[in-house]
Amino acid sequence: MKSFRKELWFEVRGRRGFVNITPQVESALRESGVREGLCLVNAMHITASVFINDDESGLHHDYELWLEKLAPHEPVSGYHHNRTGEDNADAHMKRQVMGREVVVAITNGKLDFGPWEQIFYGEFDGGRRKRALIKIIGE
Repeated sequence: MKSFRKELWFEVRGRRGFVNITPQVESALRESGVREGLCLVNAMHITASVFINDDESGLHHDYELWLEKLAPHEPVSGYHHNRTGEDNADAHMKRQVMGREVVVAITNGKLDFGPWEQIFYGEFDGGRRKRALIKIIGE
């Protein structure tokens, strides 16, 4: 069985953002040489997420509004976590909702997606360099 590991690095300028990383994951898959197996992609930071959904700007806007309703950034004093001097408690909660990782089957050397599925990196406390891990195993 083959095993392949690659890191993707990001620096989202704003506090929050969504980055379609499907092309980078497909490139890593080609680089790995794996034809049948599994591809794990996970955020390596506790205020970021990796998830699968449609690459549609209206949906991404809806995510922004929905997540802010669930865990508003302001007032930062409303979170116990922020009493440590941080201001990102909301980002931890948004990550919890959106998830840490995805696993996609690899069939015939391709990511085995359903219709419209794409892989996204979600950032909830941006402005600094962060990473996601791609781990591919198979034959």
